[in-house]
Order: sequence, then structure tokens, then C-alpha cells
Amino acid sequence: MSHTRLDQLSDGIFAIVMTILVFEIKVPEIWGPIDNPGLWTEIKLLLPLFLSYVLSFALLFTYWRAHHFFISIYAKNVDSVLTNINALFFMLVSLVPFSSSLLGQFSKNELSIVIFGVHIILIGLTLYWMRRYVLYSEHIHNPEISKREIHGSTVRTLVPVVFALIAMPLAYLSIKLSLTLFTLAVIFNLSSYSTRLFAKLFFRE
Repeated sequence: MSHTRLDQLSDGIFAIVMTILVFEIKVPEIWGPIDNPGLWTEIKLLLPLFLSYVLSFALLFTYWRAHHFFISIYAKNVDSVLTNINALFFMLVSLVPFSSSLLGQFSKNELSIVIFGVHIILIGLTLYWMRRYVLYSEHIHNPEISKREIHGSTVRTLVPVVFALIAMPLAYLSIKLSLTLFTLAVIFNLSSYSTRLFAKLFFRE
């Protein structure tokens, strides 16, 4: 399989999944006239769905960006093993609308946090597996990559996994803190400064 076909499949899957997320946010069904305060009350009931949509969309964006780097920039060729790892990754990514909807509709239930966290961990570990195979397999050719860049990609890949591991048991003490951890993991990956700061503190060449 060529890079082009794998890139096209990746872009198509991410585009569909990221679009499906918004379908869970439906306009409230209201029978008869309603005043502005009543409409605002109905809209506020949708807030957990909006928040889970934003969180999941941002997560998917970071996964898409990481996949692009690992497959399109780091890997100079594609073999059957890498293709199979991608298949598992895409399967897990396609399930994000389910775990996101569960989180939005049952945001006060610890189980929804646990399921969402397990899902993030599975995606993150699969992405890490893909990254290691690209960088260290003798069958995949890649350009010269600095140790700092390798450390940075490691941190970006594993931060959501570590935060999810903490957030799941924490949900039984405070669901808000758990959701905050998920959000911080996304913010960390969206900011290039956070990775550079982490590298300066912990990885010195």
C-alpha cells in the first residue's frame, strides 16, 4: 500500500468521525410556545453534550495530527504490519462518537468517565505502538530524527494515556476533576510550548 492511499483513508475516516460527533447535539424538541428563559433552560441541558463534543473533536484532531507525522513524515514506506496497526487504530477512532455521546449524556456517572478513559488509553497505546514500529522497525525507513523530537513525540502520545489512567479512579472522588484532566491532556497536546517546556525540564541532550 502506498502512503497516498493510507493518507486518504486516514483523512476520510477522521473527517467522517469528527462530523458524526455533532449529530449527537440535537435541537430541543419543544411542543407549543416557549419564552426566552424556557428556551435558555432547554439549551443549558445540552451543555454536557457540547462539552463532550469539543473535548472529543480536539482529541481527534491531535490523533489525526500525530498519525500524519508518524505515517506521512516519519515513515518513508508502508508494510503489512504497519497497515494492520493502522486498521486497529482506525477501528478505535471510529468508536469515539459512541464514548463521546456516552460521556455527554451521562456526564454525572463515573462509568461513562471510565469507558471514555479506557477508550483514550486504547487509542493512545495503539498510536504509541504505531510510532515505535515506524521508528524502530528494520522494515520501515525514516529520516534522521533528533532525540529531542523523539522525546517530544513520546510525551505527546503518552500524556493523554497517563492522564486517563489518573482520571478514571479520580472520577469516584470528583467527576469535575476527571474531566479537567482530560481537558488538560488536550490542551497540552495542542500547545507546542508545553512540549518544549517539558523537554527542557526532563530531556537534556
